[in-house]
Amino acid sequence: MLRQRRDSMRRVNRIAYQGEPGSNSHTVCAEHYPDWESVPCASFEDVFAAVEGGEADLAMIPIDNSLAGRVADIHHFLPTSPLRIVGEHFLRIRFSLMAVPGARIEQITAAHSHVHALGQCRNVIRELGLTPVISGDTAGAAREVAEAGDPTLAAISPPMAAGIYGLQVLREDVEDADHNTTRFVVLSRDLVAAPLGARPTVTSFVFNVRNLPAALYKALGGFATNGVNMTKLESYMVDGRFVGTQFLAEVDGHPDEPGLSRALEELAFFTTDITMLGVYPADPFRASQE
Repeated sequence: MLRQRRDSMRRVNRIAYQGEPGSNSHTVCAEHYPDWESVPCASFEDVFAAVEGGEADLAMIPIDNSLAGRVADIHHFLPTSPLRIVGEHFLRIRFSLMAVPGARIEQITAAHSHVHALGQCRNVIRELGLTPVISGDTAGAAREVAEAGDPTLAAISPPMAAGIYGLQVLREDVEDADHNTTRFVVLSRDLVAAPLGARPTVTSFVFNVRNLPAALYKALGGFATNGVNMTKLESYMVDGRFVGTQFLAEVDGHPDEPGLSRALEELAFFTTDITMLGVYPADPFRASQE
């Protein structure tokens, strides 16, 4: 009976993200895992460690942005991490200009935000003649403005941050580009492959090519001849060496489908090893981009 009571009191499922409450990573966690506890972490290392150590069940990690490109830190961690990809989500990035309650937009003299967000909201900064102030995090900028209590300061932050930190939104959708989108991947301690045929699938893996002439060309040839669409190919230096490059690849399809199965078999002939990072459902957003 005591064990049953303890089991019933166990914590709810937890998903870790990098950043402060109200960040874009927090937003996508709340959108897709509304019944889970979202756990903020100071760094990507802390996010990975939280899942690896069992403090969180999943991690929500940004991997690419349509304007800024790949998130370099994550592409460094993925090939060496024991965590595996079990899902993906795309988030349309929106920023609001927010300040303490009662502030008027004509009072604002400075805008706080992450350096990337400031670069993605140049138009409103230029229009209002604001001084950009770099913060470590977009949601952290909202917290800083709330703590300062100065009506001349504003934050450029995700809309969710306004409610969390008690700020007033002065202008919505201040980002320069309406196609600003970030792709997030969901990481787990276990490799849980999506079932075959349920819905469109993405397969992610890393491989090391042999140090031979045309090894990469030959390694990739099987994907072309078997009609497999490769959507990502990123290269890495291995252990500081300038030979034997490692690659991270993503393809459309499931490894149990005949075409991809044959392509992976051919890949093995020209590589020293292949590590499967994930076989997971494709986000519906992908179809809208075709």
